[in-house]
Amino acid sequence: MPARRQFLSRCAGLAALGVSATTLADTATYRSFHAALDGDARLLPYADFAGELAGDATVLGRLPTDLAGVFYRNGPGRFELGGERYHHWFDGDGFAQRWAIADGKVHHRGRFVATQKFEQETRAGRFLYSAFGTQIDRAPVRSNDTINVANTNLLPFNGGVYALWEGGSATELDPDTLDTRGIKTWRPDLKAMPFSAHPKQDPDGGLWNFGNLPGADRLIIYRLDARGAVTRTAMLPVPQLNMVHDFVVSARHLVFLVPPYALDAPGRSLAERLRWQGGERPLRAVVVDKATLTVRQVFELRARSVFHLGNAWDDGDCIRLDAVLHAGDIVPEPALPMRGDMRPYEAQRSSAVQIMLDFASGQAREARLFGVSEFPRVAPQVVSRRHRKLLVLGVGAGSTAQVLDSVNLVDTDSGKVDGYRFGPGWQVEEHVLVPRSGARTETDGYVVGVAQDTRRGQTVLTVFDARNVQDGPVALARLGYRAPVCFHGNFLAA
Repeated sequence: MPARRQFLSRCAGLAALGVSATTLADTATYRSFHAALDGDARLLPYADFAGELAGDATVLGRLPTDLAGVFYRNGPGRFELGGERYHHWFDGDGFAQRWAIADGKVHHRGRFVATQKFEQETRAGRFLYSAFGTQIDRAPVRSNDTINVANTNLLPFNGGVYALWEGGSATELDPDTLDTRGIKTWRPDLKAMPFSAHPKQDPDGGLWNFGNLPGADRLIIYRLDARGAVTRTAMLPVPQLNMVHDFVVSARHLVFLVPPYALDAPGRSLAERLRWQGGERPLRAVVVDKATLTVRQVFELRARSVFHLGNAWDDGDCIRLDAVLHAGDIVPEPALPMRGDMRPYEAQRSSAVQIMLDFASGQAREARLFGVSEFPRVAPQVVSRRHRKLLVLGVGAGSTAQVLDSVNLVDTDSGKVDGYRFGPGWQVEEHVLVPRSGARTETDGYVVGVAQDTRRGQTVLTVFDARNVQDGPVALARLGYRAPVCFHGNFLAA
């Protein structure tokens, strides 16, 4: 495929991350973290993990009788090997998790994704390859999938389950055992192309997704049908494109927010090469027309950084979308706990906003929905359509930890918040909205997620009534052990 060769040849590429003669993973980070961990239980979610997990949870409260299915989750689990420790939270090898809910009971399973990188480094007893925030150059990198950590999302789709990482291919897992089946190539000419960790599902059951590599200045767009066949692709030029983690889809458009980063020359990890240029460049909203797969318009907003977006919908000749925007450079923040530094989360100065993009005027406007927050989600039945509820995690007033500790359902029309704060000793992970069968509203169902009880060293599945989050969980399913913190996941109804 000429477009594939052009894409890979133009990019700086993840395969070019480790180029210096010095290995920068070090034992000092390892020692610093463990010295801090001994006196601060809040660091437990960032501790290294080894082995597999399986066990039944102890259910407190009552699980709703109509809540049945599997909550798939994924995140980094291995941060240390051979006495060395990664520098950045995003570096860890993927640890897939499966929470099975049925008949009022919850069973948990977790295991590492057996990527090529994970298997080779396990045999070697030390890290061999560079990661997002840690530079290592002990072995040659032959493609993006050589360093694929498969650590960001777990997607159930068309009878399979896929561990996703934005820099390379999807990795297929067994839906029941989580055994690794291997790299998924959606079409032969797309082999080793990046496949984002945030695909979006269309009402017909198909998927939209994209790929991006730092320095390529190209976005590749994918459209898969409900059977997993690639029906459309396009390669779009986007100048100064370096970090795009997520996107949103409306009925007629795809929207990408491009923060103002430049990419320095090779010689350090990708995280260190990303240079914030908020004083010189804006945050750009790149709108792609679904019908033609071409860039329709580019809007400029005040410079901020962004990881995650919520949802988008077409409103006449405008698009409205939700996003969590951060003031300044957010790439260094997740590196702090890796060396034992727990600074207040408020340092990121984030807020959830609704953005309106007006095609006629070319102007972008925004309205604040919520304060310090992350991980926005909407009910699955309203993706790409008009929505009125946005689910976000937040930080409780007066919190002094760099952790999200509250679950909040925001009414995007009125601004009213229905929220619950877990409080000190808890770190809350991404939650999702799970509709009841035949749900007529966005709150006709449940809010399901995971939280870390750092004081007990246990991981807990949480279930809220989506109509009344503020009263707290209707059920907690507590494991007798700690599982690694996950980034993202999805609920598959039985």
